Amino acid sequence: MTKTIIITGASDGIGRAAAGALVKAGHNVVAVGRSPEKTRAIAEELGCRWHTADFARLKDVRRLADELLEHYPVIDVLCNNAGGIMGSRRITADGHEMTFQVNHLAPFLLTKLMLPRLIASKATVVVTSSSVNRRGRLQLDDLDGQRKYSAIGAYSAAKLANILFIRELHRKYSDAGVAGVSFEPGPVASNFGAGSTLLMRLVYHTVASRLLLSPEQGADTLVWLASTRPGADWWPGLHYGKRKPVSANHLAEDTALGEGLWEHTERMAQ
Repeated sequence: MTKTIIITGASDGIGRAAAGALVKAGHNVVAVGRSPEKTRAIAEELGCRWHTADFARLKDVRRLADELLEHYPVIDVLCNNAGGIMGSRRITADGHEMTFQVNHLAPFLLTKLMLPRLIASKATVVVTSSSVNRRGRLQLDDLDGQRKYSAIGAYSAAKLANILFIRELHRKYSDAGVAGVSFEPGPVASNFGAGSTLLMRLVYHTVASRLLLSPEQGADTLVWLASTRPGADWWPGLHYGKRKPVSANHLAEDTALGEGLWEHTERMAQ
């Protein structure tokens, strides 16, 4: 079955690798990236359609949602893959901490704006998390990290938020036919962390990167989730790694935390 699959963060890393694999498999891929030049080049190389949005600007996310709803009457899969880790604490034009907005708030808003289409399409929503979710802690009254901030702490919290978001999406909309799932790609050699901490630059941008997975290896589970059948090949609401369910942070099981995060995020995205 040929699917229409939207992938954010498709101009680099595992997003680019996943887009290539899914196009090769015969799917209609829509590449979304921050850079018009890079995204257009990737789309032309793959022969797919493309759109741009900077997730550090929520007005870009709203425009992107409008474009996607206008051009794609059926959306089978939305892959919320865009993300990143920052260095020092930065505030977006919307007034939110950058890591939280790019990794969680923006994809949450994109998904919410597109929910009627996703429900009508019986779509799958995939979110790219990370193994560092297990270190994450969330303070619902300080999601923007005003009281306490570290680059790794903010990123870990955002990756935990990804899983809580998917589980709450599953709880709210699985009966309507939306299948939500999160996964962790493992440590992948890419441009990830280029503007972050010294440790992240040492891991991802020195000879140590030879020990990391290739983008294609990191993208494998994303490609599998996007191209197969929820409820038959994998189970919605779970967290995956290497095509198998894997344990996440124990806080991901906290329904009250998930509900609270959803409510806080809705208010922040207004």
